[in-house]
Amino acid sequence: MVLERGRRRRPLLIGGAGVAAAALAVGLYWFEPWKLWVEDTVDEALPSVSAAPNASASASPPAAPRTVAQGTLISHEHATTGTVKLLRLADGSHVLRVEDLDTSNGPDLKVWLTDAPVVEGVAGWRVFDDGKHVSLGALKGNKGDQNYAVPAEVNLADYSSLAIWCDRFDVSFGAASLKPV
Repeated sequence: MVLERGRRRRPLLIGGAGVAAAALAVGLYWFEPWKLWVEDTVDEALPSVSAAPNASASASPPAAPRTVAQGTLISHEHATTGTVKLLRLADGSHVLRVEDLDTSNGPDLKVWLTDAPVVEGVAGWRVFDDGKHVSLGALKGNKGDQNYAVPAEVNLADYSSLAIWCDRFDVSFGAASLKPV
C-alpha cells in the first residue's frame, strides 16, 4: 500500500519540478536579474562633423557642436543622474548627448524623445508612452557619456523631454526636461 502511494506521487513530483523549472527559466528571461550586478560604461567623445573631402586646405575647420537644449536627469523607477544636451552639428544634423549618466542596468532600456512633461516621483514613471515619442535606440550603457543621432525627419519642436525607458516593463528609469538654450 505504501509502495503504491509512492508510485502515484512520483509523476506529480516530476511534473511539479518541471513546472517550477519552466517558471524559473521564464522569470530569468523576463527580469534579467544578473543585470543588477553588471555595469556597462560608455565613454563616447563629443560628436563632430569632419570637413567635406573636397574642401580646400585653407577652409576653416567645422564649427563645434552647438547646444540648443539641455536638462538634468531625475530619478524615476531607478536612481538616475546625469545631464542631457541636444546638439546641433555643423552640417545641421542633431545629436542627443547624455553625459555623466549613472543609472541601474535593466532589460530592454531605450532612449526616447517625448512630448510628456517630466514629473517627479511615482506619478512620472509611466507617462512617456502616453503621447508622442520617438526611440533613438537602445541605451548603450548605464554609465558614462554617450551620443544618439536624432533622425532628420524628427521635428524637434514636438518633443520636450528625454526618458530612459524600460520597454519590457513600460516604466521610466529617469527623465529630463529639455530646456532651450
